[in-house]
Amino acid sequence: QVQLVESGGGLVQAGGSLRLSCAASGILFSGHAMGWYRQAPGKQRELVARITGGGSTKYADSVKGRFTISRDNAKNTVYLQMNGLTPEDTAVYYCNAGGTLWTIGNYWGQGTQVTVSS
Repeated sequence: QVQLVESGGGLVQAGGSLRLSCAASGILFSGHAMGWYRQAPGKQRELVARITGGGSTKYADSVKGRFTISRDNAKNTVYLQMNGLTPEDTAVYYCNAGGTLWTIGNYWGQGTQVTVSS
């Protein structure tokens, strides 16, 4: 059974930083692409960043230069370092497993709330 457990969300002031973590189990982690998505109230879920097992990455234009996705295959964990946060980054952030650098995987975490105050 695949499990993805996100952590690290919270309330932060604009300009601040947070690091999200997603611990995976039940999959051969190093062989799976991983991703972060977010969903703000009243909006569709959108891509934030993805990373392959080999470390290739892609980012949404809105977060390029501010967010960094990384992974530790020894710990079965993917991270999202978020710097320069703005209120527009407020959303529930979801971890995703599977797929490729360009396609969404089948597995989702439960989400973690990120709230950025102005």
